Amino acid sequence: MDFKGSEQPARAAGPRSEDALPATATAAVKVVIVGGFGVGKTTLVGSVSEIRPLTTEETMTQAGVGVDDTAGIGGKTATTVAMDFGRISVNEELVLYLFGTPGQERFWFLWRGLFEGALGAVVLVDTRRLEVSFDVIGRLEERGVPFVVAVNSFPDAPGHPVDELRAALDLPEAVPIVMCDARQRASSRDVLMTLMRYLQRLATTQEAS
Repeated sequence: MDFKGSEQPARAAGPRSEDALPATATAAVKVVIVGGFGVGKTTLVGSVSEIRPLTTEETMTQAGVGVDDTAGIGGKTATTVAMDFGRISVNEELVLYLFGTPGQERFWFLWRGLFEGALGAVVLVDTRRLEVSFDVIGRLEERGVPFVVAVNSFPDAPGHPVDELRAALDLPEAVPIVMCDARQRASSRDVLMTLMRYLQRLATTQEAS
């Protein structure tokens, strides 16, 4: 039996129309979302991204037992192994590209590439496990990457005054600390706007000097 011509050639899959870059966009900024293991980086990128986010989450296996510190996050079953990616339009001209980093130390070798060309960073922290943020903040300071700190509001996380958090994280007075709920788009967007205002303030200060 001759089936010649009965099948249509496969059509190449392209981006969805809603994922297309706005025609009015004239400037793009790269922002990195960092933090310790399980603090909500993938959640933040997914909640605020205006396009379908790219994630590289994999199911956690026995191989990570004794390597990844899961204390305080017993319900976590997946982890980012490369990066998360999303996009948000701040206004008609300015677009932010968001890159979420893996939290585990064994994946930190990927940071060099992810930070290439980044204008700034958001450090997401969990007050139940502030200690997992110390090395992350130290690495940003070593690289000279400006950042803001966003405290993710987990339901069972203890609340602390901003001054106490600043002292615990050993942060300069100029570094903004904001509260957020990484599940909420508006809250995550406010974090990014805080970073943009901070970067603008730093740029103005440098120009004045």
